[in-house]
Amino acid sequence: MQEILHFIGGEFKASQSNQWIDNYNPAEGKIYSKIADANHKDVELAYQAADKAFPAWSETPIEKRSKILLKIADLIDENFETLAKAESIDNGKPVSLAKAVDIPRAAANFRFYAKAITQFSGKAFESQGLKTHNMTLNQAIGVVGCISPWNLPLYLFTWKIAPAIAAGNTVVAKPSEITPMTAFKLAEICVKADLPQGVLNIVHGRGQTAGQAIVAHPQIKAISFTGGTATGQHIAKTAAPLFKKMSLELGGKNPNLIFADCNYEKMLSTTVKSSFANQGQICLCGSRIYVEDSIYEQFKTDFIAKTKALKIGYPLEASTEFGALVSKEHLEKVAAYIKIAQEEGVKVLTGGKQIQLKDHKEGYYFEPTILEVDNNNCRINQEEIFGPVVSLMKFSSDEEALNLANETTYGLSATIWTNNLNRSMRFSQKIEAGIVWVNTWLNRDLRTPFGGIKQSGLGREGGFEALEFFTEQKNICITFE
Repeated sequence: MQEILHFIGGEFKASQSNQWIDNYNPAEGKIYSKIADANHKDVELAYQAADKAFPAWSETPIEKRSKILLKIADLIDENFETLAKAESIDNGKPVSLAKAVDIPRAAANFRFYAKAITQFSGKAFESQGLKTHNMTLNQAIGVVGCISPWNLPLYLFTWKIAPAIAAGNTVVAKPSEITPMTAFKLAEICVKADLPQGVLNIVHGRGQTAGQAIVAHPQIKAISFTGGTATGQHIAKTAAPLFKKMSLELGGKNPNLIFADCNYEKMLSTTVKSSFANQGQICLCGSRIYVEDSIYEQFKTDFIAKTKALKIGYPLEASTEFGALVSKEHLEKVAAYIKIAQEEGVKVLTGGKQIQLKDHKEGYYFEPTILEVDNNNCRINQEEIFGPVVSLMKFSSDEEALNLANETTYGLSATIWTNNLNRSMRFSQKIEAGIVWVNTWLNRDLRTPFGGIKQSGLGREGGFEALEFFTEQKNICITFE
């Protein structure tokens, strides 16, 4: 059975305790590898390796850093099929999705920051008449911690690592213990790309042990985390008293507002994707669907039909559109929310049950589920399920739609479907979310900032904002005669 090892100081290592975690194939419900289970001692080794590597890496010319990152991107492309298959097996997502999104985006993350760092610079300010010049420097922080989730494993892992090392930092990173395989394979790629030893260190293990050790380490100066809101709150309580920089990309309960004047067919096909892509396990999925009353019944009929037509199957089959949920525990969580919905009087329009595939009866499959609600304050509309469950609710006015959209503690993203320009502009400004899509969904330009408000997070990732997060600004003031 394959062993997934830590990558520390350029070497692959088991945990000092020799403890292991079983790694399951969610499509089959079977253990297929085992993961080295880190504790604070392994994190300390990783920190020491990163700290040792920092002086030389931070002083490495930008052009050389850029060249290494481009080589990593090229090697991801060269290993495209292997990585896509590994992601599908480890996560349960359709291999077609891994090929279309996860692996291309991982390469794009390294390629983008390899180029962005060459354009990232300080500023100069001349105080005319005072014989004074001010300069700002953007200096690498030191050793930083990057903790990524299980839903888009390599995609989000690289989105943190690439800007961190591009800016001259060294990294102690932890992927989710549920989906560690592609991070392990990335370490192999970094060796081939001649990334200096200790620049990237990857420890595997549980959040409450390995993750906590990273967050609480007094010399790890910044934490970039993507995951649940409750975990983000815990991280903030730990890291804030240590005055660490924090970027927290947390949960979402995103509204999808559909007006009668929209491009109906485009909206319908996109809404199926925004509801059930990656089995609904994307923080940006539109899980609260609000539809103008004049088209509500038509939309409900058509949306149910298209949802029922999704091809549920084994993730490695090319025709599969909807795969397995990531773990047994997550499957049980999703199923529990269906019971909660029924207890609240919510109507199940379609789905709501676990599925047993003919040849993979132990896999973690769950039907794409549509619920109909009439109370926006029900738990189904207020709590993040993070699975293939969406709710439908009608509205009759712009004011009502806006109030329904904002009536949540989350504020990550929102989608608006309308051809009314005034409404588009007004809603884009008034909706409480860090990202607003109008007549589209999941369109991402890597130059733009990404993140949420309210309980959806703190700070921004992407673009030059990520390079700013992973650097400290220093002002230098010089006077002359």
